[in-house]
Amino acid sequence: MSTTAGTTTDVGDVPRTMRASVMTGVRAVEVQERPVPVPADDEVLVRVGSVGVCGSDVHYFTEGRIGDMVVDGPLVLGHEVGGTVVGVGRDVPESRVGERVALEPQKPCRRCRQCHAGRMNLCPHMVFYATPPVDGAFCEYVTAPADFAYPVPDSLSDAAVGLLEPLSVGIWAMRKTDVGLGDRVLVAGAGPIGAMVAQAARAQGATDVVVTDLVESRRERILSFGATRALDPRESAAEIAALEADAFVDCTGATPAVLSGIEAVRGGGTVVLVGLGAETMPIPVQLVATREIRLTGVFRYVDTWPRAIELARTGTVDLDGMVTARYDLDSVEEALLADSDPTSMKAVVDVFGGPR
Repeated sequence: MSTTAGTTTDVGDVPRTMRASVMTGVRAVEVQERPVPVPADDEVLVRVGSVGVCGSDVHYFTEGRIGDMVVDGPLVLGHEVGGTVVGVGRDVPESRVGERVALEPQKPCRRCRQCHAGRMNLCPHMVFYATPPVDGAFCEYVTAPADFAYPVPDSLSDAAVGLLEPLSVGIWAMRKTDVGLGDRVLVAGAGPIGAMVAQAARAQGATDVVVTDLVESRRERILSFGATRALDPRESAAEIAALEADAFVDCTGATPAVLSGIEAVRGGGTVVLVGLGAETMPIPVQLVATREIRLTGVFRYVDTWPRAIELARTGTVDLDGMVTARYDLDSVEEALLADSDPTSMKAVVDVFGGPR
């Protein structure tokens, strides 16, 4: 046992330092030696398993910013993460040591109006992995609030445990809709989030999930991840416009995709914007008003991990099949650039060098 800063931790064989892949500038990362973090009283210390590469990681790496969130110092990227509890804070039962867990990578204040209203994802004081200046999980050990470290069954691989995070985005997007048994959903974008949304839509009861994408290989692949049809929006504009979808979920942020999707929604349907593209775009206000279309956005998630774990445990969604490339901690730069390959679905970093 060791005590640091008022926190008691069962450290076992945990070293004092760890390896971390640190973004030191735009398109620059290096592996550094850093102290292993010490969990606060209500936190756990987790030995990282696999970490999925997210589009936000890629944007920070290649552009140095997302909107007004600017990387202005060294930053560890990565927030799609799970691992094994190897230490606990003073208020956490030591029986949790040894648990495999999925981490919800956010830490709301739990005191503000948004948190009290159940909208923790909108907490103005949010601390979120890999969002400047908060470090993420491309490293060997991380800490997290104990109640945001969810036990997972041993049947799930490390990669699948990490991908519960983007699955949570898909689940949260579908919760914004009234989609149920037998409904039709239109999804723009056949990338990783589009695949998560499509699978979540099927799990919620949709029987017709139409996905659009400009890239043929992605259209072919999405048929294995929840889509019942995959269309080229350039060649199938009339078919898309006539869908009368119960819900449309945009995962591209592209103005043409958003506008065609709104047109394809039936009266009383829902439009959910997941993708971040242009800061502003023209909206067909008369169409939205006369069809009474509900238009909303998605920012992270609330209380999605238990459902995501159950969907993965039962095989209702396929997470392992989405992994198309694996890297180690010394190859994070390659992992971050893998997104530019249209044949890639999901790259993951196996922090300790091998998949479980």
